Amino acid sequence: MSKTQATGCPECDGRLRKDSSETVCANCGLVVAADHIDHGPEWRSFADDETNPERTGAPLTRSRHDRGLTTEIGRSTRVKGRKRRRLTRMRRQHNRARISSKRERNQVYAFTEIRRVTGALSLPDRVRDHACSLFRSAQNENLLRGRSLEGFSSACVYAACRVAGVSRTVDEVLDVARATENEHGAAYDALNRDLGLPVGPISPAEYVPRFASELDLDSAVERRARELAAESHDSGLAAGRNPGGVAAACLYTAARKFDARVTQQEAADVAGVTPVTLRSTYYDLRD
Repeated sequence: MSKTQATGCPECDGRLRKDSSETVCANCGLVVAADHIDHGPEWRSFADDETNPERTGAPLTRSRHDRGLTTEIGRSTRVKGRKRRRLTRMRRQHNRARISSKRERNQVYAFTEIRRVTGALSLPDRVRDHACSLFRSAQNENLLRGRSLEGFSSACVYAACRVAGVSRTVDEVLDVARATENEHGAAYDALNRDLGLPVGPISPAEYVPRFASELDLDSAVERRARELAAESHDSGLAAGRNPGGVAAACLYTAARKFDARVTQQEAADVAGVTPVTLRSTYYDLRD
C-alpha cells in the first residue's frame, strides 16, 4: 500500500478497504487507487468464441494425432550463420520427436488423408473429427493389420457420413480418396462388424436436395421427388436398390410431371448409376 493509502482517506481520513482492483474509503466511498491491469486470461479469441473465449492457444482437435498440442519452429531469412544451422538442427530433432512410434506415424498419415478427403467433399468439421475418432478406435482394436491405411481413411469418412446422416455415396468418396474399391470395402466391413456402427439403410430422400441442385430443378419438382422418395421407402420399393439411383428416378419422375427439361442420362449421371437402372425404378414408380 502506498504512503497515501497508509495514512487513510485523503478526504475524511477514514479507513481504506482494498479489493482485487480498487482501493476505496469505507466511510465516504472515495476511490483512492485503481489497478486497471487484468492479470487473468485474455478474454478474446478469433477461433472459438462461443465455447471457450479464453485466448490460450488453438482449440483441441481430434483430427491431429496429438490433439493439436504441438509447436512449430518457424523459419526466418534474417537468421544467418551458426544460429541458422542451430535452428535447422533443432527443427529436425523436433520433427523427429513429434512422432515417436509407428502407431503415431500411421495416425499422422491417416488423419492427413481424412482431412484431405473431407475437404474435397466439403464435409463439416464434425464429420472430419468423427472419422478420425473411428480410425483411432479401429487402431485400438487392431483392425489395421493386413489392411491399407488409405482404405481405412476412406472407410472412416464414409462411415462418419452415414452416422451423421450426410448424403455421400461410396463412388463420391472413392473419387477423391486414394483407396481402391476393394480396400475401401474390406475396411468398411471391418469397421461395421467390429465397432458396431449405428448405421441403418439410407433413405433416398437424403440425396434428393443435392441431386436437384445439381440438375437445376425448381422447388416444386424437388418437393414432389421428396414425396416419391418417402413413398418408395415406406412401401419397400427402395429395398435392395441403390438409394442414389432411387433418388434420381424420383427426380426424373417428378420432372416429367412438371415438364422440366431433364433427360434420363443427366439424372443417372448425378447419381452415378446407368440409365437402365434409373428406368427400372422409374417404371415401378410410375406403376
